[in-house]
Amino acid sequence: MKKEYFVLLIAGAVIALDQLVKFFVAKMQLYASIPVIPNILHFTYSQNTGAGFGILKGNNLLLIWLTIVIIGGIFYYLSKIPKKEIVPKLGFSFVLGGAIGNLIDRIAFGHVIDFIDFRIWPTFNIADSFISIGAVLLIIYYWKK
Repeated sequence: MKKEYFVLLIAGAVIALDQLVKFFVAKMQLYASIPVIPNILHFTYSQNTGAGFGILKGNNLLLIWLTIVIIGGIFYYLSKIPKKEIVPKLGFSFVLGGAIGNLIDRIAFGHVIDFIDFRIWPTFNIADSFISIGAVLLIIYYWKK
């Protein structure tokens, strides 16, 4: 049971951080940009109706259902992780929190709020970052097994 609390606590923290920052970003004018490190890192408010890199643009309902299936898969695989294994729990927690953070946007707004802009890469958000970090942790963990 403690395994689930750990995962839900971490995922909840990811969701809270993601949604809090998006709340403030959404108050900006669409496509407005604030330089954090000029010409390197900006906060640029954009909306993504697709998945990563705009794939499946305009397929919000499909992406909602796909996310729900992924969340179900995460809970299924969590039950298979031995109690003492922290890395896969952390990886799944990050992916779960990020997936739910973006799912909230899709359901509430019909798009995902993106804002992290490195100028050489499409804009993304905190949820996307945690999904990526979690996926890398899981790949490394299961690769070594």
